[in-house]
Amino acid sequence: MRKLAFLLWPILSGILAAVLLLIFMPDMFQPQDNKVQFQQSGQPPEGMSGPFSYADAVEHAASSVVNIYTRTVLDKTNNQIYDDPDFRKYYDAENRRKERIQSSLGSGVILSPEGYIATNNHVITGADSIVIALKDGREATATVVGVDPDTDLAVLKIDLQNLPSVTLSSSANLRVGDVALAIGNPFGVGQTVTMGIISATGRNQLGLNTYEDFIQTDAAINPGNSGGALINAAGNLIGINTAIFSKSGGSQGIGFAIPSDQAKQVMQDLIDHGRVIRGWVGVEAQEITPELAESFGLKDTRGLIIAGVFRNGPAHKGGVLPGDILLEIGGEKVVNSYNSMYSVARMLPGTILPIKVWRNGEQVELEITVTERPASNK
Repeated sequence: MRKLAFLLWPILSGILAAVLLLIFMPDMFQPQDNKVQFQQSGQPPEGMSGPFSYADAVEHAASSVVNIYTRTVLDKTNNQIYDDPDFRKYYDAENRRKERIQSSLGSGVILSPEGYIATNNHVITGADSIVIALKDGREATATVVGVDPDTDLAVLKIDLQNLPSVTLSSSANLRVGDVALAIGNPFGVGQTVTMGIISATGRNQLGLNTYEDFIQTDAAINPGNSGGALINAAGNLIGINTAIFSKSGGSQGIGFAIPSDQAKQVMQDLIDHGRVIRGWVGVEAQEITPELAESFGLKDTRGLIIAGVFRNGPAHKGGVLPGDILLEIGGEKVVNSYNSMYSVARMLPGTILPIKVWRNGEQVELEITVTERPASNK
């Protein structure tokens, strides 16, 4: 009997504990809830509802987008077939001197009422005559104010009265996902508008230009769109369409435009000076690899190895030596060679530029006086 009582107390205690748990903590005996918590959106925030039409934006900008027709005279006498005696006997000297005309087309944007037009350098390169056709039907012959092959920009000038001009918006304010509209003359069919978004900003190292800071967009850009306008939803210019990435030659949703801020600066320099003024320090540099960083005793792979220094150039006069590793420019850490070159290019000649280099296992601080970059041979 005592043995039975000894076993009964633990059983009663367990039952009592179970009853208390059921009363005070009933959730412990409920089946586990695996319900997923979803975040349901409410009404869209104010300002995020898009318009049903971008006609007002297009109307605001379209009249300032022009078609560009170029004419290039090619001398037939440069053709080797005319040097063949058996061929030449069928043509007299006068026929052999006849010229062939090559035509091409592109687009441009009137940036000021004075008649200054921005377009791509590749649109007008080698042209003997350039004709500008406005949306209102007027035509005029353009003169070349200046070209900048390093950014693939050119500035033209026409003399007409009451010219429309586009309104510029700073490209520094662009965000990925913003609406973008491309206006131009693709394939010569006439002024055409396509729509997309800003796919990326700051695209570089594409091998298209020396100085690249492209806006990427999926607004359809095709041959003939070059030099045309990329505008925002308010109809303001944010870029100059310049190139596409394509395996077929047609639009595949990857187009590039030169930002309006860069186009404005290049245009102003070409008008004021006939050239673009850029800073230059006179070095050749290459990216540092993890292996090289380890061999130099560096913990960080960010830096540039100075492979060459131009004799009597700014860097040479400032004490930079081949083999130095450039760590900082103007107080900013070096990210890559392109960003460093671009930051120097934006400096005015005469700027005192502090730099830090790694030399013989220690940091050395130097100062370089920036000069104007020599003319490009491109």
